[in-house]
Amino acid sequence: MDEKITTEVLVIGSGIAGCTAALELADAGVEVVLVTRAANPTDSNTYSAQGGIIYKGEGDSAEKLASDIIVAGAGLSNEVAVGIVSKEGPRTVEKFLINRVGVDFDKIDGELSRTKEGGQKINRIIHHADETGRAIEEAMAAQVAKHPKIKVITNATAVDLLTPAHHSTNRIAVYEPLSCAGVYLLDRQTGCVSRCLAKQTVLATGGLGQVYEFTTNPDGARGDGIAMADRAGARTINLEYVQFHPTAFYHPNAPRLLITEAARGEGARLVDAAGKPFMQDYDPRADLATRDVVARSIYHQMLATGAGNVYLDMKSYIPQEKISRRFPNIRKTLLGFGVDILKEPIPVVPAAHYSCGGVYVDAKTGETTIKNLYAVGEVACTGLHGANRLASTSLLEGLVYGEIVAGVIKGQIGGTKVAANIKPWEYLGNPEADPSLVAQDLRNIRGIMWNYVGLERTTARLARARLELGHAQRSVEQFYQNSKVNDALLGLRNIARTAVLIAEAAWANKQSAGSHYRTG
Repeated sequence: MDEKITTEVLVIGSGIAGCTAALELADAGVEVVLVTRAANPTDSNTYSAQGGIIYKGEGDSAEKLASDIIVAGAGLSNEVAVGIVSKEGPRTVEKFLINRVGVDFDKIDGELSRTKEGGQKINRIIHHADETGRAIEEAMAAQVAKHPKIKVITNATAVDLLTPAHHSTNRIAVYEPLSCAGVYLLDRQTGCVSRCLAKQTVLATGGLGQVYEFTTNPDGARGDGIAMADRAGARTINLEYVQFHPTAFYHPNAPRLLITEAARGEGARLVDAAGKPFMQDYDPRADLATRDVVARSIYHQMLATGAGNVYLDMKSYIPQEKISRRFPNIRKTLLGFGVDILKEPIPVVPAAHYSCGGVYVDAKTGETTIKNLYAVGEVACTGLHGANRLASTSLLEGLVYGEIVAGVIKGQIGGTKVAANIKPWEYLGNPEADPSLVAQDLRNIRGIMWNYVGLERTTARLARARLELGHAQRSVEQFYQNSKVNDALLGLRNIARTAVLIAEAAWANKQSAGSHYRTG
């Protein structure tokens, strides 16, 4: 059964970027459909963010923030995006998160509590204990849920972007410039695929950490938006710049839980098994060096000592009262695995964390190279992060560009029409995808990415990755074409395509910079 959903604006993703765009548009009277593959709209990359969001500090300025962003990005940031975010960021935080949504940020004596993280010279980051993302996401999701102009569809996975050139019943449409008409949408509960048609579409699908064997990202960070945009013909850039978070919890029975960089911002130190700090041996900024430097330093420290991990020591450097107040969720979570951060250091290793690249967008408007398609948040590449993201800029970028894209769409929506003659989904009666085959393909791709396209890259490793990932993608695509569509199979297909894009970008870029580190 083919269902057709029609709306003015379709937003795919429910994190800070998607919710900001949806709310800004809805507040202006625009009809919005917001879809998420999760059962609960709060299940997003935003929800997992611990540390905080950049606001403004004492003696701070747009110029000082811009300088920190550019230094962290290894001098490769897009100065247009840097200028916009540095100038508009604090204003948008105040206008939207504090005044419009009402996020309960921590305060001391009535004033917002501010901290700093790696690469920051000024205490400008505001937070909600160690669950800033959760506080933001829950506040925004509540506003989205009750807005009369927003329809939220959960348990719905985007299959492919609809373009008249690819999906129109009128073959003459192939001669038209590429444009986006919406998306094929899988209902995860019924297995039915519908057409969701919109005048304008906003990709806000988050990151790609699940392409790697070890990641801090939630299950949905599969590169879905990047793969769909690429298949539709959109330009992608900077995908070689995958940032690895230095401190993910290391435990045989636990996922790679992120241990926020704010811990080091508050004074925690990275130490070896004997409790000796070592970051000063690798960089004069020691534990507050940028993430790419700290992650590689840990990697080299592990190689030098033969250890399977290093440790993050809070107890020796931060008062117990402050640990309990600032990091209650981390303490509670780690206690479940037998680690008490008030009494012992935390075993940590690096893990894939954030994509500095993504779907190319105009840094002034958020528009992709496909007409009527926008991208915001981690799926997009404005160039803000260059080769390496400055801590706590991700939420800020999503917020700022969610507002920018909404403003652009409001100015164009009146002259846009919903596309006609888009084909319904074709059901072929294929068998269910074998979950064992899906699992094995995922293990294969993730292992290749971790070992060959990870923290340190060489020509030989990348050559092997290109060969093996190319074969894997072709095999997965054939598997997809011959199987009944479901969420797991779609995730595998998108992971395979995104992995190829990352490996090809890493192969093409011979210059080491930031999170793209080539040793040979």
